[in-house]
Amino acid sequence: MKKRTLLGGAIALIIALFALNACGPAKRDLNLYTWSDYIDPELVKAFEEQYDCRVIIDTFDSNEAMYAKLKAGAKGYDLLVPTSYMAEVLYKEKMIRELDLAQIPNAKYIDKNYLDGKAFDKTMAYSVPYMIGTTGVAYRDDKIEDVEDSWAIFGREDLKGRMTMLNDMRETLGAALKYLGYSLNTTDETQISAAGDQIIKWKANLAKFENEQYKSGIASGEFYVVQGYSGDILQVQEESENVVYMLPKEGFAIACDDMVIPTDATDADLAYAFINFVQNPENAARNVEYVYYLCPNTGAYQLLPEEIKEDPAVFIPEDLLDKAETIRDLGPDNQKYIQVWDRVKSAN
Repeated sequence: MKKRTLLGGAIALIIALFALNACGPAKRDLNLYTWSDYIDPELVKAFEEQYDCRVIIDTFDSNEAMYAKLKAGAKGYDLLVPTSYMAEVLYKEKMIRELDLAQIPNAKYIDKNYLDGKAFDKTMAYSVPYMIGTTGVAYRDDKIEDVEDSWAIFGREDLKGRMTMLNDMRETLGAALKYLGYSLNTTDETQISAAGDQIIKWKANLAKFENEQYKSGIASGEFYVVQGYSGDILQVQEESENVVYMLPKEGFAIACDDMVIPTDATDADLAYAFINFVQNPENAARNVEYVYYLCPNTGAYQLLPEEIKEDPAVFIPEDLLDKAETIRDLGPDNQKYIQVWDRVKSAN
């Protein structure tokens, strides 16, 4: 009996080992930390198939939330998609790597006009541009009339409770700064304080500050006016023809989100492969059609449908672009914004 038991156990072990080997090695994982709804799911599937891997996506709703999580010790991410000013912060704090562009041959398609003009990292030393967008105002033209292309719309008491602004310190204070005629990167305490006072006045008319529900809210008609990101609003317009996106005449924020690789990335090679994959012109164009932001990839431009190439919310006209300003990291002066934002959030 004992011999047969040992023999049976040996056979069972051999079968188990064969089954384990038949499954092959475990798939590689690419851990991506990015904004929600920010890549075509079909592209993700195509990448997984091509590289026999899994893409695991975690999301954040503000640069500050992402930064705070990383500073608190969150690890395991292979690729991040911060806005340029935050990418600069991460680089200065040695939280992301310098890039080897030889591993990203499709970086040759990145628009030189963008790099020379608006980009922070003009040589792509540590970041590759992913998508460019603006922050403006969306409204329901079936719910309100007499809309002026101005941030002043948030002062309309007749729309009380039907409007939202972003829960984002720099974006929202920046809107008030532009409305008041100041730079959204000012370090003047009097100007920043005045912007806080302006937001507090507008706050009386807002339903809330938030970064996600405004999309479904304006699509359904729960909200009539929202401050939002261009790509989000253009996606909403696919569902509702009554949603209009406008860029305020006083000026607005324009931003690029960049792909960067953390210094402690587990699989940097796979991260490089992913960056290169999404910058393939065909993939970049496909992605633009999905997210409705502009990937500054010259190879992709000619592949886009005419309706996108002619949309001023995607390809911004020069006269409006002159009024656009990029948010920059202000170092120690960020504290001035934090103090005023805390006052805004606590105000009744």
